[in-house]
Amino acid sequence: MISHNHYDHLDRASVRTLANQAGGAPLFLVPLGVKLWLERLGIARAVELDWWDGYIYSAADCPPAEFQLTPAQHWSGRTLSDRNRTLWGGWAVLGADFHWFFAGDTGYSQDFTDIRRRFAARHTALQGGGFDIALIPVGACLPRWFMKDQHVDLSEAVQIHLDLGAKCSVGVHWGTFALADDPLDLPLHELANARGAKGVSEESFFLMPVGGTRRLPRRL
Repeated sequence: MISHNHYDHLDRASVRTLANQAGGAPLFLVPLGVKLWLERLGIARAVELDWWDGYIYSAADCPPAEFQLTPAQHWSGRTLSDRNRTLWGGWAVLGADFHWFFAGDTGYSQDFTDIRRRFAARHTALQGGGFDIALIPVGACLPRWFMKDQHVDLSEAVQIHLDLGAKCSVGVHWGTFALADDPLDLPLHELANARGAKGVSEESFFLMPVGGTRRLPRRL
C-alpha cells in the first residue's frame, strides 16, 4: 500500500526495489491517480482505489484480508506542478483475526469518527470492538499555523485514538526526518502529557523504539 507523497526520488528507488525483489513484484494498492505513476516506472501490478473502496487480498498461504482506503486530510504532489492531482488517504486492514488502521499523514478532521462508524458493525461482529491497533502520526507538527491542516499535534493524535475507538495505538511519523520546527524527539517528552489530558493510558497509546516489537492478541 502506498500513498502519493512529496518524496518522489525516494519513492522511485523504493518502489523499483520492491518491484525487482526475488519472487516478483508485490501487488501495489494505491489511491486514485497513482497507478499511472507506477506504470511510468514499468510496474503494472497495481490496483487503484477511491475513498471507501476495498480490495480483498488472498493467497494460498494466508487467509483473506480486506484493504480499504479511508479519507485523510492532506495534500498530494510529487513536483511543483501536480499538487492535489491524486488522492490521499489512510488504510484500514481487516483480517480474519486482526484489524489495524494506518492514518498516514493527516490533519485532524471528522474523518476519524466517520471511520469508526463505517467499520462499527464489522468490529463488533468479532470479539473486542474496534481496531486492534491504530498507527497514528505524532511528529512534524510545528508551527501549528502552518502544519495544522496536514499534520496533527500530539493532543489531536490522542483524540484520533479516541475517535477511532481503537484498542491501542502506536505513534508513528516521528524521529527520522527533520520536517518541521518541533524537535525529532518531542513525542518522547510530550506524549505522556497529551495522553494524561485525555485520560488515555500508556498501554493504550505508546511509542516504540527502532526495531522494537510488541505482541498483540488475536481476535477470537
